[in-house]
Amino acid sequence: MRAGGTSVFVLVLVGTYISLGALSHDLGLPAPWIALSTVLVWAAPAQVIICTALAGGAAPVEVALAVTLSGIRLLPMAVALLPILKAPSTRTRHLVLPAHFTAVSLWIEALRMAPKLPHEKRIAFVNGIGTVFIGLSVVFGLVGYYLAALLPAVLVSALLFVTPMSFLSSAVRNSRLWSDRLATGIGLFVAPLLAWYGIGLDLLWTGIIGGTAAYAIHRVVEATR
Repeated sequence: MRAGGTSVFVLVLVGTYISLGALSHDLGLPAPWIALSTVLVWAAPAQVIICTALAGGAAPVEVALAVTLSGIRLLPMAVALLPILKAPSTRTRHLVLPAHFTAVSLWIEALRMAPKLPHEKRIAFVNGIGTVFIGLSVVFGLVGYYLAALLPAVLVSALLFVTPMSFLSSAVRNSRLWSDRLATGIGLFVAPLLAWYGIGLDLLWTGIIGGTAAYAIHRVVEATR
């Protein structure tokens, strides 16, 4: 919990959930909604989808489908993280809470710090980080909700933008291979072009193009050495 409380992602989550709480207030959703959705969904992009879709009159089935598609991006993170946490004595039920806690913020911090710990302590360590992250997000979501009347719309939008920028900077900082940094660079070049030309699913295509191109270049370079 101390590691979670001193993480740089605390600042990111505070800004994000103040903004999300203000957005929920402006869309007419009740205060308990922001707290409950944070605990159960635990993904700010999915929560933005829920509150904007419900406020726009979308059918609950459509909202559920959109949130499911949004949440699929977290599945590879859980698949990559859980084997690191498992010990020979680990049971499946021990992994349920770490799997639920898995979001980009926790995933980056857990991959950075958990491998340095003995196997039998890793699940408790990740659960501590996740508890701090979700707890602070609930608190500051409610803070944003009740401060909504005082926050200008430009500030709310800017705080939401802090999250993807922090994930980008953390991904660059934690890149171990030159091919990882190359993939990020290609993505930064491709993403604005796809957005400019109005290509649907531009973020998905950015990842596919950047990752595939960097992998292909890496294979060619390694084969010529």
